[in-house]
Amino acid sequence: MVNRYWCGECSFKTPWLGESEGLRRQIEHYARRHPGTVPGGHVETRKRRPGRGHGCLQLAAIALVLLAVVAGCERW
Repeated sequence: MVNRYWCGECSFKTPWLGESEGLRRQIEHYARRHPGTVPGGHVETRKRRPGRGHGCLQLAAIALVLLAVVAGCERW
């Protein structure tokens, strides 16, 4: 799972990160932008889906196969 940490004082949010890195960045943000304020806000969680993330690569491979089939059919 990856998380995005939102500031409770302003519109700051971290990128999608692991828990420890996201929490570290939120604490750094509070220290820099809201000194003396206890870190708050909320955490947004996104579950990574196994086998996802290669959609464009799969689509490109299918397009190349179809192009090869069409090119082969035109020769006949």
